[in-house]
Amino acid sequence: MFTIFGFYKFKKSNFLRKNKEFLQREILKNNIKGTIILSQEGINGTIAGKKRNISLIIKSLKKVFKFKDFDSKNTSQCDFQPFHKGKIKIKKEVVPLGIKVNKKNKKLNKYVSNKSWNKLISNKETLVIDARKPFEHSVGTFKNAINPKIQNFRDFPKFLKKIEKTKPVAMFCTGGIRCEKASIFLKNKGFKNVFQLKGGILNYLNKTEKKDSLWKGECFVFDNRISLKHKLKQGSFSICSGCRTPLSVQDKKSNKYEEGVSCSRCYDTLTSIQKSRFRMRQSQINVAKKSGKKHKFQKEY
Repeated sequence: MFTIFGFYKFKKSNFLRKNKEFLQREILKNNIKGTIILSQEGINGTIAGKKRNISLIIKSLKKVFKFKDFDSKNTSQCDFQPFHKGKIKIKKEVVPLGIKVNKKNKKLNKYVSNKSWNKLISNKETLVIDARKPFEHSVGTFKNAINPKIQNFRDFPKFLKKIEKTKPVAMFCTGGIRCEKASIFLKNKGFKNVFQLKGGILNYLNKTEKKDSLWKGECFVFDNRISLKHKLKQGSFSICSGCRTPLSVQDKKSNKYEEGVSCSRCYDTLTSIQKSRFRMRQSQINVAKKSGKKHKFQKEY
């Protein structure tokens, strides 16, 4: 059984290259897979490994970056390793929006618990905004949520400019980090009542009973589990090898779906040469699976 740990922490950080080298050695030594992003404003990541080894990495992160606890964290279990590699990356921002997060502006953010969230988004006056990409929104979202329909998070401020400043705004994303910056942006633009779901969707699904939940569908995640349900159990979605978009059970019933090749979204855009190449790749993957091995061209996170 593998433990999957998602986290972020906004804290001014220096010596990024030195810390990257140290953490790279640590995840290699402890056989940890996944990605950790380092920046001068903090850290963000999702990693997977054996429970004891994850605990060691958590201790290393707290020691290196000198903090007691994460701003947000979530833990789930999986019977397979959902990542292919372990990566430490240095970036300008933990989430690209062109807004810097510091202690002063972060303190202004209003976090809403799961129970209070249900009441907030049930209010007809509340604008419920899904701060994720359209393909994530299509897998599942909250009741009455607005889809910004943006492909790049840097374009999110353009969408926010269209919102009425007088109405309460409730934002959510997978783990909470995107909403941290989006909330600050709205406050800088004069919005007074801006709220964000504490711990994001994953915390909500993990701690809210399905009978009390206002979540519809499943939650897309950027690892080989693809989607999660309540209690963070693996969902029913898979990924199209032709266009890398999530596929539901219903999507696979299309006559344009072919495992490892195409789906209804990309079938008409792929050339016959591409389809032939994808079929060859899938046949090699199937042979590798039968022998208990991973094919080197099998796309994974």
